[in-house]
Amino acid sequence: MTEPLPDLLIAQVVRAALAEDLGRAGDVTSQACVPAGARLRATFASRQAGVVAGLACARLAIAELDPTADFKAAAEDGARVGADGKLASVEANARALLGAERVALNLMGRLSGVATLTQAYVAAIEGTGAIIVDTRKTTPGLRALEKYAVRCGGGVNHRFGLDDAILIKDNHIAACGGVGEAVRRARAAAGHLTKVEVEVDGLDQLEEALAHGPDVVMLDNFSLADLRRAVARTAGRAVLEASGGVSLETVAAIAATGVDVISVGALTHSASVLDIGLDAA
Repeated sequence: MTEPLPDLLIAQVVRAALAEDLGRAGDVTSQACVPAGARLRATFASRQAGVVAGLACARLAIAELDPTADFKAAAEDGARVGADGKLASVEANARALLGAERVALNLMGRLSGVATLTQAYVAAIEGTGAIIVDTRKTTPGLRALEKYAVRCGGGVNHRFGLDDAILIKDNHIAACGGVGEAVRRARAAAGHLTKVEVEVDGLDQLEEALAHGPDVVMLDNFSLADLRRAVARTAGRAVLEASGGVSLETVAAIAATGVDVISVGALTHSASVLDIGLDAA
């Protein structure tokens, strides 16, 4: 199973979401209808098959409003579950549980959707030797959680931000005056632990980039035929990443060209929420 995120990283997201939902006066519906000391037992359950991610979000959301809550996970992040699969049981102050319900479901449903879609891509290229990676096309404020969900689905993380790798894109190339010059400058500036990747949009740019020794070359919107040519011409001199035009219908053919990495923005920007509900006992 995927190594869980520290609660510290999740708690700040959960608190912000609770503050947004509870607003200035808290859950006025529960305050009006539910006795202050009432307790409630409930079960988190999936309504459709998928891959679970984000159980800690539900646990922390409830604990934020009721530190005495008893939350018992019945599954692990990264596990496949069927429709009506039990994910967790909880016993807590009723007002607290109802106040945290939507935040818990929103975060767990979102992350489980990312994990589920990622698993579908990973399964589609099984046996090819390629890996599926995410991008920075994440929901603002949720990057660490969404990239964790990608790992839960069997994918691999690309860079987390602008500060942890050099990735030269088309606009950097335009500002530098060419692919070769951009890679040369990056190589001169990079520390010994910093990877240098460059995006190219044709085989001519690939040759120019390779002359300056990048660690990774991103092949942007290459045809299948040109992907195969790029693999042959590179001959192991750099890791090759295919990007653009990737879907569940096309990813297997892309992987079969021999590229090392396939980056998929859809993992985080287009994943459907996994339908998860909270059922009171």
